[in-house]
Amino acid sequence: MINPVSPFPGVTIESVPESSKQDVALAVAKARKAQTAWANTEVSHRVKILDRFHKLLIENQDELLTTIQAETGKSRFHAADEILGLAMITAHYAKIGKRALAPKRRAGALPIFTKTYVLSQPKGVIGIISPWNYPLVLSICDALPAILAGNTVVVRPDSQTPWSAIRGLNLLRQAGLPEGVITIVTGDGNTTGTALIDEVDYVCFTGSTNTGKIVAAQAGARLIGASLELGGKNPMIVCADANLETFLEVAVRGCFTSAGQLCVSIERMYIHESIYQKFLTAFVEKVKELKLGAQLGWGYDVGSLVTDTLVNRVSDAVSTAVVQGAKIETGGKLRTDIGPNVYEPTVLTGVTKDMKISTEEIFGPCCHIAPFDTEEEAIALANNTSYGLATSVWTENLGRAHRMAEAIEVGLCWINSWFLRDLRTPFGGAKGSGIGREGGVHSLEFYTELRNVCVKL
Repeated sequence: MINPVSPFPGVTIESVPESSKQDVALAVAKARKAQTAWANTEVSHRVKILDRFHKLLIENQDELLTTIQAETGKSRFHAADEILGLAMITAHYAKIGKRALAPKRRAGALPIFTKTYVLSQPKGVIGIISPWNYPLVLSICDALPAILAGNTVVVRPDSQTPWSAIRGLNLLRQAGLPEGVITIVTGDGNTTGTALIDEVDYVCFTGSTNTGKIVAAQAGARLIGASLELGGKNPMIVCADANLETFLEVAVRGCFTSAGQLCVSIERMYIHESIYQKFLTAFVEKVKELKLGAQLGWGYDVGSLVTDTLVNRVSDAVSTAVVQGAKIETGGKLRTDIGPNVYEPTVLTGVTKDMKISTEEIFGPCCHIAPFDTEEEAIALANNTSYGLATSVWTENLGRAHRMAEAIEVGLCWINSWFLRDLRTPFGGAKGSGIGREGGVHSLEFYTELRNVCVKL
């Protein structure tokens, strides 16, 4: 059995069975048996299921919020982000699905004598390995375009957060999803995750870069495709002409949403030296105002880290940086008086580019702030990492902003904003932050094979 432990004191999480390799093989066989009939259903029928699921998400949000909080320790406000995000994604795919999957006509080699069209065919059985940090949205949102395209899916949620995925699947079944179209297996990555990759036709993985390399190697050995959404060390660059008042609010959200346990969280901020001290003072005051909590319900801004392992990782990163010469401007303490895994939102200064914390992902409520002089220096600082997921650039000079967007090595760049996403646009990272893009038709492309059909008239 798997026995998840809630980060909240006094909150228990029900155990779930642990799937064996044989269980995984049976789940994939079940999915493969269901896939032919599912692929033969009309896309309009699949869309209707998504429409009903969207409605059920809203109707059952209180139960979902409680489950997400119990498993992850995040604030209820940040848990609500998951439900809102999944509802928006569901509505988006329901809207674009029929048109995006329709056959596409092409001119053909000899337009008078031939015609050509392109079909989007399902790949078969998709394996999704989802993480603990956003357990509802990341276990279900990648499954939606997969099933919309006619695939079946086997999901392996993280062992810490199985119930968010299970309850999401239950709502899909209430919405009319046939048995076998999505199946959940539970267990650790070494056993269940590895067994899943050995059985499926395509794998979608969200997690750390180190594990992503292992997943990619295993998928490559079988010549199956893989989409990998991995780590990040995301910078925010604030130029001298930025609107400080607007930026401050966004910066606090960017650094401390879900206690920093978000793939696009800001861990580095580079502030033009002319406004550095003014920004630092104001930002630290804003961070000190954040209310911490570790209980179900509303009433606080930042919750817990999910496990004591992550607490130790954040604590070690901060203490090592201090030994190397960094300064704690605020935070830097474990608050067991609030909850066992509550770590104060932490702001560091004096971090130099040769320190480990300047380039390696923390994945917790900690950021460091440093000044820069020139545009070129800011770009060099931003690129000084093996990651390349996201960045945020703040300036009133849009010419400068566009230059920086082209020069910083990331998959996502927000100008005068953070995590402002159009679901039609591609989402994914460069360098060590992943392979592939999701969002809009890009996600459907993950899960389909293109078939070129040419007819001689």
